[in-house]
Amino acid sequence: MAFRLTILLLLICSPLSLLAQPSITLTEKQAQAIGQKIWHNEGSGKVENLTVWNKGEDFPSFGIGHFIWYPAGINGPFTESFPQLLAHLKQSTVLPDWLNETHDAPWHSRDSFYANINSREMKSLRRLLQETIPQQVDFIVLRMEAALPKMLAALPTQAQRDHVQTQFYRVAQQPPGVYALIDYVNFKGEGTSVKEKYKGEGWGLLQVLENMRNNKPVMQEFVYAADFVLSRRVQNAPRDETRWLPGWHKRLQTYLN
Repeated sequence: MAFRLTILLLLICSPLSLLAQPSITLTEKQAQAIGQKIWHNEGSGKVENLTVWNKGEDFPSFGIGHFIWYPAGINGPFTESFPQLLAHLKQSTVLPDWLNETHDAPWHSRDSFYANINSREMKSLRRLLQETIPQQVDFIVLRMEAALPKMLAALPTQAQRDHVQTQFYRVAQQPPGVYALIDYVNFKGEGTSVKEKYKGEGWGLLQVLENMRNNKPVMQEFVYAADFVLSRRVQNAPRDETRWLPGWHKRLQTYLN
């Protein structure tokens, strides 16, 4: 099995140049390795952390990437990615029947979620998520594939688009760069949603690339810029998010090797 991340490359030499489509190919072994790193980042590599509902959040999250699934009646500010993951898994995997019968997360609160944490349904979900790590990486890769054109389209000037595109490819060409780009998009999104901003400032991959400069080694610069936008998010947050910063900082360090 191979997973292909097709990156749309706008050739810098001329604004009239045609689009090229170089590819990054991940073998199943590489996808599994990246998935294990993401799972460790998000859930310490523990099976029980494939199904969680964090304190202070209005939704549960699932899988190696902690994909969000909103209960009925909740329309939060973050992109709901778990239903999209299920649609992706259906292409190659048989889902437990109950997952085909519900659109919204079937738990109305964190208390009801944990009251059912060892139910037949929850056990079948954890088993599914543990057995589909490469497919979850494939899903994250597809999000990454769509990220660059969306990011470029969100910028108002050609100079800004050129800068973001240049930084994207500087990172992608580094040995840990593909993992870093994939993981950050999964971690904090593309940065193009108007809802994912505090005080008008986003924290996604777009904002990281915008804040990169060319005065440090590439991955150090990426981590520095990511640290800046995440710290700014906490400063701008409407509620205290400082408890997340140590874990975020630790995660960014995995991009350096």
